[in-house]
Amino acid sequence: MISRDLAPLLLETLSYSPATALIGPRQVGKTTLALEAAKASGRPFVYLDLESEQDRSKLAQAELYLSDHLDKLVILDEVHRAPGLFPILRGLIDRNRREGRRAGQYLLLGSASLDLLKQSGESLAGRIAYLELAPFNLHEAENFSADQLWVRGGFPESLLAVSDARSLRWRQDFIRTYLERDIPQFGPRIAAETLRRFWGMLAHHQGGLLNTAQFARNLGVDGKTAAAYLDLMVDLLLVRRLHPWHANLGKRLVKSPKVYVRDSGLVHALLAIPDKETLLAHPVIGQSWEGFVIENLLNSAPEGVQGYFYRSSGGAEIDLLLAWPNAELWAIEIKRSLNPKLERGFHSACQDLNPIRKWVIYPGSDTYRSAEDIRVMPLGAAITELRLAR
Repeated sequence: MISRDLAPLLLETLSYSPATALIGPRQVGKTTLALEAAKASGRPFVYLDLESEQDRSKLAQAELYLSDHLDKLVILDEVHRAPGLFPILRGLIDRNRREGRRAGQYLLLGSASLDLLKQSGESLAGRIAYLELAPFNLHEAENFSADQLWVRGGFPESLLAVSDARSLRWRQDFIRTYLERDIPQFGPRIAAETLRRFWGMLAHHQGGLLNTAQFARNLGVDGKTAAAYLDLMVDLLLVRRLHPWHANLGKRLVKSPKVYVRDSGLVHALLAIPDKETLLAHPVIGQSWEGFVIENLLNSAPEGVQGYFYRSSGGAEIDLLLAWPNAELWAIEIKRSLNPKLERGFHSACQDLNPIRKWVIYPGSDTYRSAEDIRVMPLGAAITELRLAR
């Protein structure tokens, strides 16, 4: 059992919020974490999987069934399958409040952000808290090397597979299942092969600036359709749009976001990269490493920290800019080299923004200063510092 960084926060949220929504991609470990949290809370609980016909039948008269369990934590897995539940949950939460039970009533698990947030936002405003569970990060997978986590990705079944070949097969099956069974639940019917090509394009374009028109031409669809495909992948928590930092600096700044397939293992499966040796010879290696580092850092950063990139028309550039709630900025450059060299663009960007910390993340094992105010460090050390800043 690999402990999850989110577990303490989930327990804390259950202690004060009437309903908690735990969202994340399929197979990321939401059910396991939810059941562990329920046991750790010491409260009686009921678990219902709404993809199970037997469990859905229990909710044929949902208000009657749930009224019998007002004194328990009710876990509703894949709750997007029953959108009609939300108005009922609202009434039951308010009823519980009147009877003095104010927290830890419902834990809702879902595989997509848009569907779940929209439904619950309409009916449970002021009664629900949201948490996102990502694939394993390097701190959680401390018994694995950074390279193993990078190649296989952070989905539990992929990372824990007995071999690279078995891991790749799991990821290929995961992609196929998403395309053929899961994605049609969340949006208009899209041909699986079309969406497979689009997902593959995103992997080839890993870390590149978003060019919706180019994607549309390659797919043979219009720009709005390509944009809708991207929105769907973002809402399914499979793709990240990293937005550019905007500030009134008197400079022309890039305004298009960068796009990343969030799990590095899925990038490699989409590009048919079976192992580390093949990856090291593939043109995507730098962009894959960059996306892997960005996901790990953003998933380890304290609540409220936002990630951006910075690029000006004059060549000033920062791979990842962490914006803290107190307006501090941390500049992070990502290099896949044991002897990382900083370009002039990074220094120019730091002059523009004046970040309080400047880091270079590289695949080595030592931490050292390359300049008075610039630290070069491995990813694990950076994650540790971010966690200590919580």
